[in-house]
Amino acid sequence: MMTPQGLRYTKTHEWAKQEGADVLVGITAHAQEELRDVVYVELPPVGKAVKQGEPVAVVESVKAAFDIYAPLSGTVARVNETLSKSPQLVNQDCYGTGWFFAITPSQPSELSALMSPDDYTKLIQADAH
Repeated sequence: MMTPQGLRYTKTHEWAKQEGADVLVGITAHAQEELRDVVYVELPPVGKAVKQGEPVAVVESVKAAFDIYAPLSGTVARVNETLSKSPQLVNQDCYGTGWFFAITPSQPSELSALMSPDDYTKLIQADAH
């Protein structure tokens, strides 16, 4: 399973990537494989204040609906509007064009407190046993 370097990870299977002043957020390969066929994504409104660990978006598959949690606190700076028309991008390119939203962090130190790629890989391996 792919766990790209240069990203930070949460126990709830979101990834976070610093991009300028903002942090892009998506779900991991593990999460999208568990979901299978993503059919709908509900994105937060731009400008919404979010707190680390709180639900911000929803992703639905043919199996179930799941909350997407904020990996850090801040304000939703932008959303990936393309997912509204093409939710399958989450399955096709979860670390690229399948990102969900970007947050302008209010507490940037929260990003460095998230899991490293190695720690996230260990979490997935522990869950598999």
